[in-house]
Amino acid sequence: MMRLPKFDYRAPREILEAVKIIAGAGPEGQFVAGGTDLYPNMKRRQQTPKTVISVMRVPELNQISGEGKTGGVRIGASVTLTDVCENPIINRDYPVVAHAARSISTPILRNMGTIGGNLLLDTRCNYYDQNYEWRKGINFCLKKDGDICWVAPGSSKCWAVQSSDLVPVMVAIGAKLRFASTLGDRVIDAAGLYNDDGIDYLHKRPDELLVDIQLPTTNGWRASYQKLRRRGAFDFPVLGVAAWVQLDPVGLVKDAKLILGGIAPSPLEVKEAGQALIGQPLDREHIEAAAEAAYVKARPLDNTDFVMNWRKQMTREYTRRALEELRPK
Repeated sequence: MMRLPKFDYRAPREILEAVKIIAGAGPEGQFVAGGTDLYPNMKRRQQTPKTVISVMRVPELNQISGEGKTGGVRIGASVTLTDVCENPIINRDYPVVAHAARSISTPILRNMGTIGGNLLLDTRCNYYDQNYEWRKGINFCLKKDGDICWVAPGSSKCWAVQSSDLVPVMVAIGAKLRFASTLGDRVIDAAGLYNDDGIDYLHKRPDELLVDIQLPTTNGWRASYQKLRRRGAFDFPVLGVAAWVQLDPVGLVKDAKLILGGIAPSPLEVKEAGQALIGQPLDREHIEAAAEAAYVKARPLDNTDFVMNWRKQMTREYTRRALEELRPK
């Protein structure tokens, strides 16, 4: 049985209190919400914070507010995935967010896991997500305790994969994230948070607390999300495709974005796919062109489930499915 290491547990009730605690704890402090990612990692000794600061009792982080279409929506970082799935405004105006949240894990874990936790999810890899003894047996890896990336031994970079379902969606729709620390607040675009490195995968200081996610107004755009995984019930994505389009009054694509997840340390925007659609009708011919552009740019690595070349081929199919869902009926 894998057991948690010893740690000091704190449960502040205000944002200011939380950021002061982590500022005092320094590098050995870490925030936790639902704990569905952090606690298993601690059991495997991938992360061993001395002070764990739960933010589940901070009221501001547990609220969903906003009018939806006309005023956007604010989702507190500690709102559970179940509450995201079931919120009537999110289902009405941001169905892609509810759909992506519903595809995460199982109902029991969605009752515990939070939207903030999924957006800050640790990168994953077959050589990393193992118990301590297994990792020690291969002399560890570059991401934790070792000096070699077993995915690409000649590389100085860690290639652990960003495996969140909500990240590609938030990047595609242009969501903003608000962070707090003892230095004050800052708001960034979701696209600006993620870094193409399996170790240093977030543009975020350890002392910063994710406070909320701000969804933009729905001024005529539509978005969809498609997920590839082995089991349809609860697996992590080995490919996620988020598509976002905005049509002009005559039905031509005014703007478009295509974001791939689950194949690299950060979400990948395939700009060529968007360009293949802009100025064109969202018909089968141009969807095929966008799907081909996504296929060309996708370069999955052999560190998650399924054969990597087959996952690359599936990029074409899942891009096609995501865009077909957005075609005018």
